[in-house]
Amino acid sequence: MPLSEEDRTEALRAQLLDLYGLRCVPRWGTPRDLSRKTYGPKVARIAEAFGTPFMPWQRYVADVALEVDPVTGRLAYRDILLMVPRQSGKTTLLLAKMVWRANAWPRQNILYSAQNRLSARKKWEEEHVAALDAAQRFRGRYTVRKVNGNEAIRWRNGSRHGITSNTETAGHGETLDDGTIDEAFALEDARLEQAFSPAMITRPQPQQWLVSTAGTLAKSHFLNGKRKRGRAIIERGEPSTFAVFDWTVGDEYDRDEPATWWACMPALGHTVTEAAVRSEREKMEAAEFDRAYLNVTKVVVVADDPNVPTKWWPDRHDARSSAADVALAVDITPDRQKTAIMAYGHRPDARGHVELIELRDGTDGVVERLVELRDRHNPVAVGLDVAGPAGSLLVPLNNAGFTTPKDPMKPGRGQLAIPTSREFAASCGAFADAVEHDHLRHLNQRPLNEALTGARTRPLGDAWAWARRTSDSNIAPLVGGTVARWAYESRAHLVIDDYDVLDSVW
Repeated sequence: MPLSEEDRTEALRAQLLDLYGLRCVPRWGTPRDLSRKTYGPKVARIAEAFGTPFMPWQRYVADVALEVDPVTGRLAYRDILLMVPRQSGKTTLLLAKMVWRANAWPRQNILYSAQNRLSARKKWEEEHVAALDAAQRFRGRYTVRKVNGNEAIRWRNGSRHGITSNTETAGHGETLDDGTIDEAFALEDARLEQAFSPAMITRPQPQQWLVSTAGTLAKSHFLNGKRKRGRAIIERGEPSTFAVFDWTVGDEYDRDEPATWWACMPALGHTVTEAAVRSEREKMEAAEFDRAYLNVTKVVVVADDPNVPTKWWPDRHDARSSAADVALAVDITPDRQKTAIMAYGHRPDARGHVELIELRDGTDGVVERLVELRDRHNPVAVGLDVAGPAGSLLVPLNNAGFTTPKDPMKPGRGQLAIPTSREFAASCGAFADAVEHDHLRHLNQRPLNEALTGARTRPLGDAWAWARRTSDSNIAPLVGGTVARWAYESRAHLVIDDYDVLDSVW
């Protein structure tokens, strides 16, 4: 049975602390298999020859990525996904890996790619070639060819370390042993992978490295898909030839807290200082800081929807916000792949507090979870928009004891609150107003952030409502939060009160 995220992270933390003294572990990371030998230490010695000894995180990645399958005697991993914040030292790792590869076996073909050929050429010439020229250990063992279109570091053993573009013809017509796709956030499709992979099919020990900081939801389709696949592999805990190293924050985080930085920036305390990160935070827009330094996919609003309060949302987060007495609500995505359970209540300062309780895969077990939450927290109400996908829960909820009030003016705690279409439209506008006018706080939870910043609206009568099908992100947390707010505001003053505040401490 797969481990929970908390247990999986703690197991990885214990291993990496013991092996490397590494405390900042990836949220999704392939553990070291100590039954396998690894070429990692050889790559680390090359980094030392460059005068850039590996940090603990680089040693860990190199050791795992270059493990050897004891049955075949070949590299155990064919694909590597490395996701780290900016300025973490990935270039140091990649260069050492490529130089090791060129010298480990003869006639290796190694290609490096970045956002475009110009970026790849600049990195190759100013960092790869420059580092080699400055390192005494490698003098006389290679030559450099800088002719446009045929740039290459050629080694005496016949290995070649060159660059390529991110086009459909990249790598065609030649075999490939080691391909690195750097800055993968810039790729909108899989054309480069589709060029690399066939060129590797006949090689005995091929590896493809996909390396990046987080991209955007709107454009980084290739990277986002790979990231999703890698995370699924780690969560299942099954053997794979795909190694994953994904450093990022949890779903709930405070970008201004140094503890958040220490949890996802493996170079912090080595080549990066808190003061430097704080300086970056002060001058960067919140979503861009999250992308660059917390490795959070940025939700880009392509065409601004004036109804969505994206301008004010980042300033409404409060990591310490809470509410004792709340209403719950549930919403489901149109494809029924995700279910959001939300809570809303009033804080002591009378501002609203909206919180994601759980974002579940699919719909199985949702009713049972709502029963558990109702019995534990005795909520003001449980909101349900029956006109949306969550309407399918109405009968199962009724069967589980969730009823609507017989007298609308005398509702009981935990009963269903079902908005009409007009009430739902009004609740959407009221939610947006609460954000704009500083009447609401949230916990900076990633799914809720992405829901709001990617939301679109649709006309509903003379008003508007959240548009599930045309939004750029999963907006179930936003719809659920909106319905929870409506349920609380419409019921809290009417509910028959047999409530003890101590019963609902989250």
